[in-house]
Amino acid sequence: MKYLLLAPILIMSIVIHEVAHAWQARREGDDTAERLGRITLNPIPHLDPFGSVVLPALLILSQSSMFFGWAKPVPVDPSNFRHLKAGDIRVSLAGIVSNLLLAVLFTLLGAALMAIGVNSVTVVGIMVCRLAILVNLMLAFFNLIPIPPLDGSHVVYQLLPPRLAEAYQQVGRYGFLMILALVFLFRDALLVLLAPVFALSNAAFWFMRLWI
Repeated sequence: MKYLLLAPILIMSIVIHEVAHAWQARREGDDTAERLGRITLNPIPHLDPFGSVVLPALLILSQSSMFFGWAKPVPVDPSNFRHLKAGDIRVSLAGIVSNLLLAVLFTLLGAALMAIGVNSVTVVGIMVCRLAILVNLMLAFFNLIPIPPLDGSHVVYQLLPPRLAEAYQQVGRYGFLMILALVFLFRDALLVLLAPVFALSNAAFWFMRLWI
């Protein structure tokens, strides 16, 4: 049952992540994503065949401890931002913040279900909450890794001196391969980078158990 629940939770979390990017871009003065229909909870416009379907399926089928993926990049024109650097950083971090907020909301919901009592109905809800916490924390901290085009790379790019920023941007041409290598070849390094996920999820589960 866990794996049947995981796919819709992952898709929901990815979609909200992308909607947050698009929503924040509109707030910064760029309506490109809005005009292209990306401020919507309908998953179809957001899903990337590999990042939203193939990779998550491979991770689920391999019973991996990592659960993450990505959607189609939100189309953004930073030249429309009122403040270029700050706007780019805020838009990039919006998706991460949305996943952290979802993790908090599912922690509170899980605690409420624990308080009701564990029975045949609430046990499924508690399982959903635990999976949603893990997935959203994984998405948040994976996207913080500063490998282009992940969200963390935008923050690093905007904070670097111009010459270093240009060289860093060039690395983005190999970013996709670097991400796949990190996921499938350098798992120990990835586990270190994602250590906050396991620490925070354990804290969330501990908080939920307080309400039994």
